[in-house]
Amino acid sequence: MKKLTTSLLVVVLTSSFAIAQAQEKNDTIKAKEIEGVVVTALGIKREKKSLGYASQEIKASALSDGTTNTGNIASQLSGKVAGLNVTTNNNFGGSSNLLIRGIKTLGGGNPLIVIDGSPVNNTYTQEKNIDYGNALSDINQEDIESINVLKGAAASALYGERGLNGVIVITTKNGKGKDDGSWGVTFSSSMQVGFIDKSTFPEYQTSYGAGYSQKFGTQASDGLNNANFNADASWGPKFDPNLMVYQWDSFDPSSPNYKKATPWVAAKNGPIKFFDNPTTFSNSVTLEKGQKGKNISFTYENMMSDGLIPNSHLNKNNFSLKINYDLTPKLHTSFYSTMTLQDTKGRGITGYSNNIATGFRQWWQTNVDVKDLENSYFANVDPAIASASNNYGNVVWNRKSAANGAPAYWNNPYFQAYQNYTSDNRFRSFTYAQATYDVINNISVTGKVSYDRSNLMAESRLAVGSLPQAFGQSNNSVTSGYARRDVLRTETNYDLMVNYKFDITDDINISGVVGGNIRRNYFNSVYASTEGGLVIAGIYALSNTKKAPLASDESQFTTQTNSGYVTASFDFFKKFYIDGTWRVDQSSTLPAGNNVYNYPSVTASVIMSEIFNTKSWMNFWKLRANYAEVGGTADPYQLANNYRSAGILSGVGIYNSILNQPNPDLKPQRSKEFEIGTEAHFLKDRITVDFAYYKTKTIDQIIPLPVSSGIGFTGKVINAGRIDNTGYEVQLGLVPIKSKDFTWNIDVNWSKNKNEVVSLYPGITNLLLNSFQGGVSLNARVGEAWGTLVGADYTYLNGEKVVDPKTGKYLQNPNQIIGNTTPDWIGGIRNSLTYKGFSLSFLIDMRKGGDIFSTDMYYGLSSGLYKETAVGDYRDKNVVLPGVLPDGTPNTISLSQFDNGSSMGYKTQPSREFVYDGSFIKLREASIGYMLPKSLLAGTKIYDAKISIVGRNLWIIHKNLPYADPEAVVGGGLNSYGWSIGSMPTTRDLGVNVTFKF
Repeated sequence: MKKLTTSLLVVVLTSSFAIAQAQEKNDTIKAKEIEGVVVTALGIKREKKSLGYASQEIKASALSDGTTNTGNIASQLSGKVAGLNVTTNNNFGGSSNLLIRGIKTLGGGNPLIVIDGSPVNNTYTQEKNIDYGNALSDINQEDIESINVLKGAAASALYGERGLNGVIVITTKNGKGKDDGSWGVTFSSSMQVGFIDKSTFPEYQTSYGAGYSQKFGTQASDGLNNANFNADASWGPKFDPNLMVYQWDSFDPSSPNYKKATPWVAAKNGPIKFFDNPTTFSNSVTLEKGQKGKNISFTYENMMSDGLIPNSHLNKNNFSLKINYDLTPKLHTSFYSTMTLQDTKGRGITGYSNNIATGFRQWWQTNVDVKDLENSYFANVDPAIASASNNYGNVVWNRKSAANGAPAYWNNPYFQAYQNYTSDNRFRSFTYAQATYDVINNISVTGKVSYDRSNLMAESRLAVGSLPQAFGQSNNSVTSGYARRDVLRTETNYDLMVNYKFDITDDINISGVVGGNIRRNYFNSVYASTEGGLVIAGIYALSNTKKAPLASDESQFTTQTNSGYVTASFDFFKKFYIDGTWRVDQSSTLPAGNNVYNYPSVTASVIMSEIFNTKSWMNFWKLRANYAEVGGTADPYQLANNYRSAGILSGVGIYNSILNQPNPDLKPQRSKEFEIGTEAHFLKDRITVDFAYYKTKTIDQIIPLPVSSGIGFTGKVINAGRIDNTGYEVQLGLVPIKSKDFTWNIDVNWSKNKNEVVSLYPGITNLLLNSFQGGVSLNARVGEAWGTLVGADYTYLNGEKVVDPKTGKYLQNPNQIIGNTTPDWIGGIRNSLTYKGFSLSFLIDMRKGGDIFSTDMYYGLSSGLYKETAVGDYRDKNVVLPGVLPDGTPNTISLSQFDNGSSMGYKTQPSREFVYDGSFIKLREASIGYMLPKSLLAGTKIYDAKISIVGRNLWIIHKNLPYADPEAVVGGGLNSYGWSIGSMPTTRDLGVNVTFKF
């Protein structure tokens, strides 16, 4: 991959420099202002040239014009910002994980999201292996004017402990209207459809069928063979069209094959035919009007999506209103409110158990036709015939026996999709009101209140007739059930700021802010379920329970943070800039004496092009440096014991045991960062370069540390641990061609972050973060980068793999480092070309490194699904594994493949064999657009019209992970690192967007 990536960069950059040099003499366009105004922390507008830290602004057009509507603006940042790593999974309506400048805390962490200066919730929600997405998906994409990514501590220090992982600053649009002052109307509509990228789904072998050995199951009374019904593997007898066999559908009265033996052949319709082509329809209308001192904008957007899995649907409605109004020449007011109503049905289960895709990837019979399963489900689910005898429509391919049609391992995938579906509805609102009063020309006072509220009600169903499985509050195995989770989150912010600006001399001035903030967060969650199954099939209510339900699982907390801050920005001769900030926080989740903490930042920038007068060839050159500290507080209920009800026993309330020992002496965690950088513009902005180097140290982290259960606890909350991050970021902008009618822009970003867990706690060298199916875990290990994968490796002797002389299989060495999820570097290259009314753009997104453990390959190779397991006569001969015996002599012990002595998969190979390099190169986005000429619109009420053909994830140019997308991990948070299991296939999405302005 290194050669491919390097070659791609060299070709693009070399050609761009050559063309830029050739075009320089013909460039008749006047250079624009080099450094514009950007929105920074607290919504403060600053000249970009004065900033002493790295930030990167993305305009709305670069976010959305070149791609399909993903429904989550986070995913549309992929490949566009240096230092920002975006991981988007394939879960329907699922999460996108954002990471700026590496992992800074042992528990991971996402950047703070801010809208017009006010923080909003971006919580990732997962319940019982269901990914409900992150709250950033609620933001109305049509409202966004720009996004500014504040990367380092100096950029985000004014947001206090919440700025530890960087900040995503979203600025919303103001109403503009028409030039004549009348109302403007914008209508946008898009339609898109997805097609499965077959490189992200298994390629099955078509030579062998169901079973764990090449022998059939029991014989029927007529002497013909029964298939191995209760084997969820394909290591069975070789296919032979002349061989007649009784298969699962031979016992389904609704099937045309009922009581018939059928040819023993590979299925015509494999699992890939189970999936639908996902479609999305999106329509929005914006009404806006604006003039000096007052403007208004109202937007309504509706998005309807159908997912890959049958019976999955999402309907989202967004309403937003923004008003800016000057009540007097000195009193300016702003109001913004957005509301999201979303209903989702059929989110897929993630992880291992009950995940349809896990069955397709790991445990399946290649003789089973999914279309036959579909026909059987719909024929048997009819209430007129649905009964216990046919599992209420759950007719399965893995019968327990010829006489027993109950599922042995898996439900019929259509029964799972149409009966055991999840559903959820979410209400989200975010509102702020702001007033600014100009006391004098140099001083203004701003008061602001913002309120963010989200309600989630999520339901899970287990239909009568299902495979028995762990379910509900008790997690007991049942064949039916119903559960629901209700979650309420609110955040209220009260802000008061005094903005000042004074000219000390004609060439020296100072500006800044003095302010305070009060933030209150409230959380309430209730989980309840039936117990013992449903009394009446098809009625999903907590009251429809066979046994007395357990006490509801309830959580509630209220937290408050009080803050004060001051900033000072000095401008010397428009050449030298020095900024300083100071913030003090008081947190309610830390103990008295440790709950007040402060942190400073100082930045400096020098405009070298002004000092050395380089404008003839380098029209702008800036050097910058900064140092900053950011604090971090604790989660609620870490200081004292708290108890959860476990129900009532003999009339007396009982409570669950306390497993984690609280710590009444917790103190805030702290991150310290140093950064230097430079920015240069050459040839009248035809070439722009931005470079940054940073080093971050995070200490006194608040972590749950495992302890010996002999003291009565299994864990203890402590301050410990240090993580260092060192990295480089490069942004490169090129304009190879720029003329009256044709412009070609190239934007390149690249970043490399080196992470190290320097220390944990005296005597502790490893902290378990997550456990994977297949015996692999995600860890923070001293001396390694965060995200160490630990599992079984081969045993080696002089560099050779050692074979067990008793079994002929490899000897395994447990608890070894087998990989690390941290990528070596990430990058993106975006090309944008315009010619008169035509536009063309495409984005190449890249990641180098970052290991991934595939549980699918770990099990799927052993169960005989994949094509590798049936190459030639592989299964019909003995295999001698390459390696040596413990005495150092070459291995000569053979394995019989006939009876599933597979030399591939978990039965023979350690988990290290299934760790893959997570590198990829993707054609992430592409679009072709055409702006209709004004002459064509003359005489109509339309003054602007554009049509675009857009695409997303059109081509995975390179990847190393077989049969899956390296990005398609389990979910958000810690589940977004290093684990590929049961993921949905990636789709190539194509769409058409049209926009009309009236």
